[in-house]
Amino acid sequence: MDAEEKTALADDIRNALRMIIDPEIGRNIVELGLIYDIAVEEGGIARVTMTTTTRGCPASGYLKEAVGNCVWYVPGVEYAEVSMTYEPPWTPDMMAP
Repeated sequence: MDAEEKTALADDIRNALRMIIDPEIGRNIVELGLIYDIAVEEGGIARVTMTTTTRGCPASGYLKEAVGNCVWYVPGVEYAEVSMTYEPPWTPDMMAP
């Protein structure tokens, strides 16, 4: 898998993640800026780093599980790993206009 293929797969993952709607705000998690990074490695390994709007967000588990399930269904992904971070903390200015 060359760099171009990895970038294309990361783009496919990001587009698929637009289906996940944050239950509090009602917008997709990509537009909200909750997806910090999507890394694709050799062999179709996808690693997604994400956050939630607050550290104690009651939807954290739901969102993390939804991201993992969504990524697994993207053609070309052979393994998906989702990690949650709060650095940097999410702020409303991270949202897409």
